[in-house]
Amino acid sequence: MNAGATKPPQPVESKVISIRVLDKEYQVACPVDEEPALLESARLLDEKMREIRNARKMVGADRVAVMAALNLAHDFLQLQSSSGNDGPVMETKLRNLQTKVEAAIARSRQLGL
Repeated sequence: MNAGATKPPQPVESKVISIRVLDKEYQVACPVDEEPALLESARLLDEKMREIRNARKMVGADRVAVMAALNLAHDFLQLQSSSGNDGPVMETKLRNLQTKVEAAIARSRQLGL
């Protein structure tokens, strides 16, 4: 075996976490070391969604979710621009996130959620 050879990457240990957003429970897989960040993200999302739902009297969870995502993305972009980081890279990441959110909304509609 070559002394300079690198080991193949080890699989990341993950587990299924139960989170609750707008009184609905979701099972989400995440790496074990990222569980606290996922739980904090879920708490923040739930807080934003409740705030939007209550302020705008919105009923549809999909609309509330989109508004919360837009608000969080806006807050993130404001923070990003104030710290001088690369805008185009962030824009691409946000577009990818938007695509994922839209796909999740479409799936929830198909499932009748």
